[in-house]
Amino acid sequence: MNLQFSKLLRLIVCLSLFTAVSRIEADDAWRGRLELAGENRAQIEQAWNTIAVEQRPGLEFLLLHMPEKDLRQLSAEFLLDNCRLAYMAWQAAPWRSQIDEPMFFNEILPYACVNEVRDSWRQKFYEELRPLIEDCQTPGQAAVKLNQQIFSKYQVKYSTQRRKAIQSPAESMETGLASCSGLSIMLVDACRAVGVPARFVGVPRWTDNSGNHSWVEIWDGDWKFTGAAEPNGDQLNATWFNGRAAQQKRDEAMYAIYAASFRETPVKFPMFSRRNDSAIFAVNVTDRYTSDLKSIADNQQWLRIRAVDSSTRERLAVSVVVSDSQGQILGDGQTKDERFDRNDHFSLAVAKGKTVQVKWTWQAEVQMQEVTLGDTPSLVSATFANEKLSPATDGSALTELKAYLRLPRAERPELAQQSFAEKSLTPKEADQASQLLWQDFVAEVRETRTSEMEKKQIEWQEWKMPFAYSVHGESPVTGRRLFISMHGGGEAPARVNDRQWENQKKLYSPEEGIYLAPRAPTNSWNMWHQGHIDPLYDRLITNLIVFENVNPDCVYLLGYSAGGDGVYQVAPRMADRFAAAAMMAGHPNEAQPLSLRNLPFAIHMGANDSAFKRNEVAASWGKRLTELRQEDAEGYESFTKLHEGKGHWMDRQDGEAVAWLAAKTRNVWPTKIVWHQDDVTHDRFYWLTMPPGIAKAGLTIRAECIGQKIVVVASEETPIGIRFSGKLVDLSRPVEIVVNDKAVFQGLVSPKIAVIAKSIRERGDPSGIAVAEWNIPASEK
Repeated sequence: MNLQFSKLLRLIVCLSLFTAVSRIEADDAWRGRLELAGENRAQIEQAWNTIAVEQRPGLEFLLLHMPEKDLRQLSAEFLLDNCRLAYMAWQAAPWRSQIDEPMFFNEILPYACVNEVRDSWRQKFYEELRPLIEDCQTPGQAAVKLNQQIFSKYQVKYSTQRRKAIQSPAESMETGLASCSGLSIMLVDACRAVGVPARFVGVPRWTDNSGNHSWVEIWDGDWKFTGAAEPNGDQLNATWFNGRAAQQKRDEAMYAIYAASFRETPVKFPMFSRRNDSAIFAVNVTDRYTSDLKSIADNQQWLRIRAVDSSTRERLAVSVVVSDSQGQILGDGQTKDERFDRNDHFSLAVAKGKTVQVKWTWQAEVQMQEVTLGDTPSLVSATFANEKLSPATDGSALTELKAYLRLPRAERPELAQQSFAEKSLTPKEADQASQLLWQDFVAEVRETRTSEMEKKQIEWQEWKMPFAYSVHGESPVTGRRLFISMHGGGEAPARVNDRQWENQKKLYSPEEGIYLAPRAPTNSWNMWHQGHIDPLYDRLITNLIVFENVNPDCVYLLGYSAGGDGVYQVAPRMADRFAAAAMMAGHPNEAQPLSLRNLPFAIHMGANDSAFKRNEVAASWGKRLTELRQEDAEGYESFTKLHEGKGHWMDRQDGEAVAWLAAKTRNVWPTKIVWHQDDVTHDRFYWLTMPPGIAKAGLTIRAECIGQKIVVVASEETPIGIRFSGKLVDLSRPVEIVVNDKAVFQGLVSPKIAVIAKSIRERGDPSGIAVAEWNIPASEK
């Protein structure tokens, strides 16, 4: 008895030690995530310390991948109930053996699809929907039955009158109305509640630009799809949008098809706003909808091919060729990397019993493998050692950039000093480098500027600019509009300008977009004229692009009284940042309109506003803009209105300018530029640049891109630089540059990582990224 007791005691101790070690290892895996939970840390720790041991892997998955906002808000009770009910549904499902743990983690366990409100829907759906699928033996059968019955059961239907596009199940059931997105979320959650792997799928824009759409994919041995509340009998993969989906483009972000992923991936879902830390990760599934290989002959079978990194086990995009025994090529292409679904591989239909040779080529390394096709699909892999991805053995600038970006930010050497940053890129490589560097820049902004957004105060050098904003309407798939509205006031005590700021916060209301009123950093008469305003606005706009999904090509500037003074001043010198500007009741002082060539400009003034001759000056400016338009028919769009019977206050009649602004979209790569330097000078304007500190007031430069030819005329000798993008010229063809009637360059301009990185850092503007440059010394002119 004593011996048995001793053995039992040792066993208990060993199990206790094992549990403790497991907990420590798990703690280490997400210790950093706990720091992000802030005041909610106690709830996260309570959930971890309370959860059943067999459910802990699921909770760990959620904690590692959930958005930071959820870490700071979700309760222990919510997380524990979600895990308990998800595991219960998985284990009770007749198809349990077909669903492995990774599939369960990402397609059943998550408590949300995208960025909807976090509901506790599992208990209700499990209890009420499980009886509906008692006779179903496959996930596909269950999903079809749920799609046929849940919307009538809960009295939810499609409607454009729903409260918002992205709704949780509770929100949709409350009103009975939902968009295709809300319906899809409801069906996904219903499926997950009963153990059916499901995920939210959508296309940001159809290729005919007729709108977007969302639907649902279900795992039934393979991913199959259906429209939510659009069942087609007992069929899957048969919807009204099959033909449209087949036309989508996987390599064009807005035209690709995405499946949402709770697990982090290299791809972001561009269909949704990404406020603060609520990024929606996704996989690109376009190929499955566009492939002609929907079915194969009875005598054929699928050959599926992949390549993986031996160190990270992540999939790699590697060139692959499949040949028969006589060397005839049966198919070639590229394996899928982590941007795509884990079950999505380069696939080829091959005759059963046929032996083929698969050849992978990664840089200088070639691997080959013979495969004989049987009665079931074959998946073959090649593994490439991590050294093959290092800069030491691979001359690819993109590969070296990826390795550089994998380093912790604090450990990175100066990018501009790295040799790979000066290597020439192809136009396609330049696009890829731009995406990588922009994503890295966005991550840095999130890391370093979150406090600015939380405090609602932009800081640059010694200047501080508070701001307030409100959000209106539903976000377009391309991102929200941003209206920057400057208050009046001037040389007065702070309390006076504070009142003006409060008035400005409520002065205008767009149908859609972010209406933002900054508070001037100073209480001076020229509060919106001074040189610190421009870099503060640059930083503000970048923050709103990153944190509030603002479309960089739909940013507008407007202001009243002293704010109108600011519009006269800031709009010309920052014309390349805005889509349009509207001046209300202001005075231009010494500002000139020459630089407004590509910026639509509206003037609203009370006809009786005679102080400082504002009304006369407004009419004169309007006339000058009209004359410039007559001289340049494609530029200087303007609108001038003097409101009859109105003085300095126009009784909100000027509010009509908001809709006028909203109809405009910025052209950040115009073919013609007029750049006139004000007393506040700039080093870059659209695709023209100057060395820092060289610009001086009064300098005027006119530039035009005619096909592959750049023609520049400067009012005086000065060093000039030209930035290039594929949106301006064909980078695969030579360009010609002529300055003041003198040919200074003819040849190819090479895209480089150094230029891309510099362009991003200068502006924080994803639409205005330059990939190549040519600098013209003053001596050459």
